[in-house]
Amino acid sequence: MRLSVLDLSLVAHGGDVRSTYRDMIELARHVEELGYHRFWLTEHHNAPGFASAAPGVLIGRVAAATRRLRVGSGGVMLPNHSPLAIAEQYGTLEALFPGRIDLGVGRAHGADPKTAELLRGRPLTKEDTFAQEVAQLAGYFGPPRAGAVRVIAAEENVPPLWILGSSEASARLAAKLGVRYVFAHHFFPQKTAAAVALYRDLFEPSAALAAPHVMIPCPVIAAETDEQARWLAGPTLMGVALGDKRPELLPTPEQASAHAYDDAARVRMDNEYARMVAGSKDTVRAGLWSLVDAIRPDELMILTPLHGIKDRLRSYELVAELTIPALKWSQHDQARGRQDQATPDPCTLI
Repeated sequence: MRLSVLDLSLVAHGGDVRSTYRDMIELARHVEELGYHRFWLTEHHNAPGFASAAPGVLIGRVAAATRRLRVGSGGVMLPNHSPLAIAEQYGTLEALFPGRIDLGVGRAHGADPKTAELLRGRPLTKEDTFAQEVAQLAGYFGPPRAGAVRVIAAEENVPPLWILGSSEASARLAAKLGVRYVFAHHFFPQKTAAAVALYRDLFEPSAALAAPHVMIPCPVIAAETDEQARWLAGPTLMGVALGDKRPELLPTPEQASAHAYDDAARVRMDNEYARMVAGSKDTVRAGLWSLVDAIRPDELMILTPLHGIKDRLRSYELVAELTIPALKWSQHDQARGRQDQATPDPCTLI
């Protein structure tokens, strides 16, 4: 089983969009050397605390800054975009970085209703057209069809398609299409097992995928001690505790610790922390084993929403020490920048 990274592109207090992107590139290079398999970017709009409005652009930048890492969307919020435009973008990315691009799509907007209308250039409706748009998107990849609009870059450059979801509807769609599935475990951990089981039970093999393949994202914060992990989680927990009154930018642990919380807020913080796999190496090891044993995913994708880049790098290092043998490139490979796209990934996890 492989381990990967979901980067939220959070803008931290004391930083800005540019520093967020610099940290993103540093993190991607670091986790590649540690042996992580994928690096995915999210999509958010009109959200001051997120610098992830254009994941396709960020994917190209991360792919150019790395050599082996698979880079993808976690995900493209398809209702915001024309399927034709997405096919053009991701076919182009796959042509530029063959064998290294993932196309994950979701049905949410990742935006408020007004912003969503502006993105797509049409009023929102209650009609759910996600399944039709996924089929339209998939149709642009591969051989041209008679009378259909052609996406030249996508015809021979086909990134793997993933369906992202948080309900049984997404599980059913991914199973029917015979594509890879990501369930939003970090949002709805109590629903993960049922959705994953449904996907596996209903899966129909396709030309793209012979057997079901599941990845689940999980918040993971690893530190030297349990106490330090809880301290580092403070900024994220503060956002949950304050809800609509949360700071626009991710606060520092010191700011989060100094805030005066009422009893209800502290309960929300405790509940949110319990959903994370967080603590020392021993605590994180136990948490990951428990999750894997319960769900049996094919892959895990971890997100680590910490304020400081050094703390994030260290957290991913500690998890790698538990699960991944460090990836070593020979001097010959380093000189050539070889990507070994046709060979299996050497990482052995958990």
